[in-house]
Amino acid sequence: MTHIVDVFWSFRSPYSYLVTPDLLRLREDFDVEVHLRPVLPIAVRAKETLFTGDPRRARYIAMDAARRGAFMGMKIAAPSPDPIVQNMATYEVAEHQPYIYRLTGLGVEAERRGKGLEFAYHVAHLIWGSEPGWNEGDRLAEAAAKAGLDLAAMDAAIAAEDPTPVIEANQDALAAAGGWGVPTMVFNGEPFFGQDRIDTLRWRLEKSAVPKR
Repeated sequence: MTHIVDVFWSFRSPYSYLVTPDLLRLREDFDVEVHLRPVLPIAVRAKETLFTGDPRRARYIAMDAARRGAFMGMKIAAPSPDPIVQNMATYEVAEHQPYIYRLTGLGVEAERRGKGLEFAYHVAHLIWGSEPGWNEGDRLAEAAAKAGLDLAAMDAAIAAEDPTPVIEANQDALAAAGGWGVPTMVFNGEPFFGQDRIDTLRWRLEKSAVPKR
């Protein structure tokens, strides 16, 4: 029997970044397939629900993500540029988004090529790992290469076949599982929301008699 953990994940989420090492360990420790299912950030897929003008949530997320990264021993800083073009004073999201649709599509293509989790790990570390200019020069291509992927070939693939239907299907599946935010891991229809729910997921896998490697 094949055991599958679906991971609904966003390149704009600091918690998605923080969960990537744990997901790799999960796959190493248990006989499971971990499927990366990229979704667009809530800032573009459900912008009417984002913060609703109250700055406390944004301030808390920034503070907590930095704290959580320090706790885990992972470098973390606000990405420069932000994968979402957004006015953080008003939370207005720009119509033109030069980064996030490409990144999300590349995540879909990486998963299609069997390297979704590896791509997410290396690219998220590039975006969130405290170095500005993640989009400059060959840095994204180098991150893809660390995952065993060719960025130019991936860009050509998503230009030839629009990944939007897959992204939308991922978003529908997240909602159907009872989720809304990322990262959300789903095992046997049961959602585990948040980077800090990996231990609970590991407990569930053990209770479900999923073999260890």
